Amino acid sequence: MQPNSNEMVRVHIWVKGRVQGVGFRAHVEHHAAKLGVSGWVRNVGRDTVEAVAEGSRAQVEPLILMVKTGPRASRVDEVRQEEEPLAGEEGFVVKRSL
Repeated sequence: MQPNSNEMVRVHIWVKGRVQGVGFRAHVEHHAAKLGVSGWVRNVGRDTVEAVAEGSRAQVEPLILMVKTGPRASRVDEVRQEEEPLAGEEGFVVKRSL
């Protein structure tokens, strides 16, 4: 059975690789705003970016595909994602690094 593209989802994403110092968070923020996705993005450790995206499946799936590629200067080595219960995120922000 095909997933419903209008279904609201929350996806937690961890991206490892050369993802810091290359504009990765700004790239995610820009695309999330363009797609109408709510959530946040932040650096974790030295080689990981963490993001949460909420919206319709049709909005969130293109963001996930973009994250798997990243901006031109980045190198994505690994992506892990988990669906979570909706939390009612509003807007999309860059959070302080951990």
